[in-house]
Amino acid sequence: MSYTESIGSRTYRFADLKTLLAKASPQRSGDQLASIAAASEEERVAAKMALAEVPLRTFLNEPLIPYETDEVTRLIIDDHSPAAFAEISHLTVGDFRNWLLSTTTDTDALTRITEGLTPEMVAAVSKLMRNQDLITAARKRPVITRFRNTVGLPGRMSVRLQPNHPTDDVKGIAASMLDGLMYGCGDALIGINPASDNLAAITKLLQMIDDFRQRYQVPTQSCVLTHVTSTIAAMEKGAPVDLVFQSIAGTEKANASFGISLALLQEAYEAGLSLQRGTVGSNLMYFETGQGSALSADAHFGVDQQTCEARAYAVARKFRPFLVNTVVGFIGPEYLYDGKQITRAGLEDHFCGKLLGVPMGCDICYTNHTEADQDDMDNLLTLLGVAGINFIMGVPGADDVMLNYQSTSFHDALYVRDVLGLRRAPEFEEWLESMQIIDARGALIGPSARQPLLEGARDWMGIA
Repeated sequence: MSYTESIGSRTYRFADLKTLLAKASPQRSGDQLASIAAASEEERVAAKMALAEVPLRTFLNEPLIPYETDEVTRLIIDDHSPAAFAEISHLTVGDFRNWLLSTTTDTDALTRITEGLTPEMVAAVSKLMRNQDLITAARKRPVITRFRNTVGLPGRMSVRLQPNHPTDDVKGIAASMLDGLMYGCGDALIGINPASDNLAAITKLLQMIDDFRQRYQVPTQSCVLTHVTSTIAAMEKGAPVDLVFQSIAGTEKANASFGISLALLQEAYEAGLSLQRGTVGSNLMYFETGQGSALSADAHFGVDQQTCEARAYAVARKFRPFLVNTVVGFIGPEYLYDGKQITRAGLEDHFCGKLLGVPMGCDICYTNHTEADQDDMDNLLTLLGVAGINFIMGVPGADDVMLNYQSTSFHDALYVRDVLGLRRAPEFEEWLESMQIIDARGALIGPSARQPLLEGARDWMGIA
């Protein structure tokens, strides 16, 4: 069905719900590249006004991508819970915004409706919200997951220790890993982006982390971020696989461009469960996403990039992940042009993921040809810390020398924990204190106290 809205003497017409959502989106270069963005701010306002009047039920009856041709759409519709939806089924998108921001809507209420929400509903309401609204609502919806430790508890924020190396040199990776641990990072996971998908190299890295973890009884989890088929092969060879990684997107065609399907993800999930390596829980999938991935694969079907991104969270939710990471500025300025667009996208992604019950983290990042800098990343880091982000990245010097992009550093994690009073995962925090890396308040202890651990680890790994 079509939608109309008048501003003064001018009437704007939107051909269908997909068009309306695209025109209502905040300005971003990806939608402009796809020629689906609003042509003017007045048209964007008209689209928002029309969108506010759309009943939430409409999203169940007017799929943006046909049910018959897209398995992600089928997943969204088939897994929808009418019982969970009943509490808000009478609302329009505008009413839903007001309900989310009401002081009487608390964590229990947001948890009750989780299975009744579709990605399109949460993407739609986000388009009517200011940044502060996205922060306010997301903060009320913690999502807690467990493997060897517990991530997502209110008042806590974890860090993925990302010790990448351009040649997968084990000693180089080990040195960065030790550096991060000495700064109290690594409670989300120790996760390496390998320079190649060579199975022997992947296995070697997994074994190195696992040997260290067992030697020092570190309550964390490891992951080598290779393609899911390589991880399955590694498991078949007996490699010590903790978390199973895969990049995902919001359409079947985009996922096919990654070489995956829902069936393949199910196979990997079941294989990971069979290893029974978790000690405090069994959430073991690790997914990464990013606005623009469907568009870059020519697989967006005219759907705006933020709504496509939200649809990816329905894929993630299916497999009870331990972590989901929106790599917000990584794809480049063709999709998020500058710091303002990156900031808005990061807040949108976190909000949409949390409302859908997904344990959202964010790689607060940008590529070097983007109109952004570390001040923009400081701003987004602080805002996401306030919003209740589950985890961020810890990269040596905030400069990933393998992936060639800018992220957040070990020192950035110290900053946001200090100013917002955020603690680490409780099991990891206890370990850090026992190793004399932090004190009872969570603050770093001077280097002399942890020197025996550092020297022992260096000697064991052969690092000078």
